Amino acid sequence: MIFWTVTALIAFSAAFLLAMILIRARTAGEPAAAYDLRVYRQQLREVDKDLARGVINAGDADRIRTEISRRILAADTQLQQAQSGRSQPRTLSLAFGIATALLITGGTLGIYWQLGAPGYGDLGLKDRIQLAGERAENRPSQAEAEAEVPVLPKPQVEEGYAELVEQLRKTAGERADDAQGQALLAQHEANLGNFQAAYAAKTSYIRLAEGQVNARDFTELAELKIMAAGGYVSPEAQTDLQKARAIDPSHGPARYYWGLMLGQIGRPDLAYREWAATLRDGPADAPWVKGIQGQIEEMAFRAGVEYRPISPGGGTAPALPGPSAEDMAGASELSAEEQQEMIRGMVSRLSDRLATEGGSAEEWARLIGALSVLGETGRARTIYGEARDAFAADQEALALLETIAAQAGIAQ
Repeated sequence: MIFWTVTALIAFSAAFLLAMILIRARTAGEPAAAYDLRVYRQQLREVDKDLARGVINAGDADRIRTEISRRILAADTQLQQAQSGRSQPRTLSLAFGIATALLITGGTLGIYWQLGAPGYGDLGLKDRIQLAGERAENRPSQAEAEAEVPVLPKPQVEEGYAELVEQLRKTAGERADDAQGQALLAQHEANLGNFQAAYAAKTSYIRLAEGQVNARDFTELAELKIMAAGGYVSPEAQTDLQKARAIDPSHGPARYYWGLMLGQIGRPDLAYREWAATLRDGPADAPWVKGIQGQIEEMAFRAGVEYRPISPGGGTAPALPGPSAEDMAGASELSAEEQQEMIRGMVSRLSDRLATEGGSAEEWARLIGALSVLGETGRARTIYGEARDAFAADQEALALLETIAAQAGIAQ
């Protein structure tokens, strides 16, 4: 109510000033002829003075008086006409001024009612961050999102291909422990637009692969869930992305979808930073780079950032410490237990380094996210508290940490 009162007063004040100008304009002030009369009369007095001093003779004085008198008569005639002429109607001026005030005031409030956000309170940065955290915790699940997706027409495929996929389903069902069969089924179900069946098969593949999975597998699983939900990154898809990022923090597709998720929960500032860093890392021809380039300008606008084109692969932003390509190659040869132990080792080394040497807010956030993926929520909560103390004076760092904590379910 206060907002509407203040807005109405400001609009009415501006309209009142305009109305007063219109009303007062009915009196145009002193006519020009009145000024001319004063000048001519002063000139007559000067003629008498010049004659007395001998500057001019009597004949010249008479001629000058005659000319000035003629001009006085003409000016006086103009003055009489101006004073007796029609003036601006007072009633009409008053009515027009009131109408103008009402139009400006009513128009201002009406336009805001249509284009603004009536009843939406002013939100400071801290409140917006808190709302983003709550949105991350309470957003719809995968099943709820899928229930809202309209039924889309299936892609047209050859009859022979559909029969082959049907045979593959039957074979995969008979060989439930065949990991490769599940991988093939996931791929072809996705080709047919059956994303729910595709991610179910991909989940089975990851379970059966005995640790022979990598960041790409978890990202593909998340992507299938996102496509099944109509582009929405659900909490379940987010968990898969966290696993992919824990294995390979530099995995481009996972970083793309992670930025998409941040934008959806109301943190376009973090999404822009994630996408900008991903663009700088490149490569320029990567599919996820093309996807980011098509959306990053809008994300920058939402984040309040002046967007300047970023050259893919520029490498101007330093990469956060993470496993090397050799580490990832070696991880693909490990069993599930050995791969989990490798992740724990990397997490432990990062934790020790941050405890002894410190690090950036992004590294602390990565550690919190990795611990939550490993199920060590108690330790993640402790690290979160330490990080908040370390960055107590940095509001941007605190915002990042609070969002990650909310996503991990450990927000205070």
